[in-house]
Amino acid sequence: MGRPIRLKDATLPASIHALRSRAAVNGYVGAQHKFHDAVFAQGWADRFMPSPPRVALFDLILDQAAMPSIANPHVVELGLGPGYLARHLLDRQPDITYEGLDFSDAFFEIAKKTIGKHLPRVTLTKADLLDQNWPKTLSRQPRAIISTWTLHDLGSQQAVEAVYARCYEILPEGGVLVNGDFIKPEGTSWIYEPGRFEITRHLELLRKVGFSEARSLAHLEPNIENPTAAQNYACLTAVR
Repeated sequence: MGRPIRLKDATLPASIHALRSRAAVNGYVGAQHKFHDAVFAQGWADRFMPSPPRVALFDLILDQAAMPSIANPHVVELGLGPGYLARHLLDRQPDITYEGLDFSDAFFEIAKKTIGKHLPRVTLTKADLLDQNWPKTLSRQPRAIISTWTLHDLGSQQAVEAVYARCYEILPEGGVLVNGDFIKPEGTSWIYEPGRFEITRHLELLRKVGFSEARSLAHLEPNIENPTAAQNYACLTAVR
């Protein structure tokens, strides 16, 4: 993540440059990452230590992931990152097994240290969520699929929809998907990178691919007037 990019400071796509003359446009919210680089990944992990609002998101995900009345104790996280969410759930749910997907070897090394004593209950699976075959990498079917601050980095609504569709195919009946991710708040005059879009659109996509009971549980760290790239994220949940 990074600071929002002011239009006058940035080299932006032509579609964004076309909006520069509109007085209603204040700036651009987005970030670029180099998660394959060990130094960058560690710096990102250091900056993204769980704050109270982020822990509140973790607690929402914890509650939802524990809800399915399914004997299967397996939970899959899309975008393991530094392992903060994994540690939060594993500390509080001694009965679950956990599988963390990521495409970054650097993050796997950081996550191993974060997860620590819980590693025997964890499977680390390297996968690229832009590859539609990523479900074949899973060790077993989960009862819950969870994610934080990951899917927006896929770069488009179409890519997020494809992940939602694969999750629907993977989960058993009654299984749950919980996505805590950056969104574009309603009513903003800022331009957001394509992977950050409105809560209402997320819910439309979840229902489109087959999920029921799609809803938003919270909009955390809301900031419409002067947002940073680390603000405005939602907890979205849907049942198979």
